Amino acid sequence: MEPGNRVRILVTFHSQTGNTQKMAEAVASGVSRAEGAEAVFKRAGDTTADDMRDCSAMVICSPEYFGYMAGAIKDLFDRTYEAVREDVRVMKKPYAVVISAGNDGTFALNQIERILKGYRLKKVQNPIIAKGVITPEILSRCIELGETIAEGVKAGVF
Repeated sequence: MEPGNRVRILVTFHSQTGNTQKMAEAVASGVSRAEGAEAVFKRAGDTTADDMRDCSAMVICSPEYFGYMAGAIKDLFDRTYEAVREDVRVMKKPYAVVISAGNDGTFALNQIERILKGYRLKKVQNPIIAKGVITPEILSRCIELGETIAEGVKAGVF
């Protein structure tokens, strides 16, 4: 990253119960801890292809519903894929995934990561999967993920 450029981390999420939103807010809080970094915090339904183009990295936050990602996250992918799949501003962009799971979250994670391979994004952090109650430890891990991805982009590591 060139000096003077602001790091913009897109934190996009869907939440019905508030659990995934808490996790996404914690990620955004972590991003904000990194000097010169800004969290672009958006619901999945409001996230656009331009948001994906204009950010430095992405964190996708989804609840697990019936063993799958939220429909709003799938809709985000459906709406943006054709617009950005060949766009060099999106290819190899760093990403991470956060999931609030009722089950174990692995199938939802597998499906999200499978789709993101089609975008040619680069996974740079291990996912955070919260099973059940969102604890202070989970939120702390989300804050750390946000700060790490922002610092990694700033340093040119990701």
